[in-house]
Amino acid sequence: MRKSKLLAKVRTGQSARICAMGHVLPFFVRYAAHFKYDAIWFDLEHRAMDHREVQAILALCHAFDIDCMLRPPTTERNHLYRYLEDGAAGFLVPFVDNADLARHLVNATKYPPMGNRGIDGAGLDADFGIETWKPGSTYYEDANRETFIVAQIETTEALENAEEIAAVPGIDALFIGPSDLGHRLALSGSGITLEQAIARVAAAATLHHKAWGLPSSSPEDLKRYKKMGAQLAIWGGDFALMNVLKTCSEQLDEALSG
Repeated sequence: MRKSKLLAKVRTGQSARICAMGHVLPFFVRYAAHFKYDAIWFDLEHRAMDHREVQAILALCHAFDIDCMLRPPTTERNHLYRYLEDGAAGFLVPFVDNADLARHLVNATKYPPMGNRGIDGAGLDADFGIETWKPGSTYYEDANRETFIVAQIETTEALENAEEIAAVPGIDALFIGPSDLGHRLALSGSGITLEQAIARVAAAATLHHKAWGLPSSSPEDLKRYKKMGAQLAIWGGDFALMNVLKTCSEQLDEALSG
């Protein structure tokens, strides 16, 4: 069973380095691993991909020894644990509004006695059965220990329930979705600012000894959140290629002018 780099960092009090990817870009996986990222946030909530494409990306993550923190398009139990069988290191689950959903996620993705994940043991995560079929296999215990669930806090309901969500055994971290949460807070009339909400989620995670994090818009934000105790450091992604092309286009303009 491959060991999670994200969990290894979090469990030793360090910050996990995470970048984002929302397209089928094999080279990006290699680059992320080469530049010392611990995990790729692979977005299937807002990006549609064929299942074979997803399997190919997960296989590359294994080959280059980098976690795939997959954001799933569903919370249906069979689909979730198939992603684990195909090699996902864990999940970043959107819109976890309450502890009931958090418990469902643990039940769906952890083997007994932690949960009720269906047993197959023949996927990439189990080395296609080699780990499960050998005498004295510890695959089920290893899988429970080396996979993770990060619950996204994106609504006012989730904010109110942040402590209860963080208290659920098997939930490893809370993750603020600043765009969704900020928009909903503005509409709620509650008077709670996004910064206040971030502090509340951070306190809930800390109270229950769970990690937390959120996307940053600047290096200064990264430093500020780290000082607040954030361990999930999100920086960089495939959309940053826009800035590469912008710079190259400006350089072409200069070189070709006149």
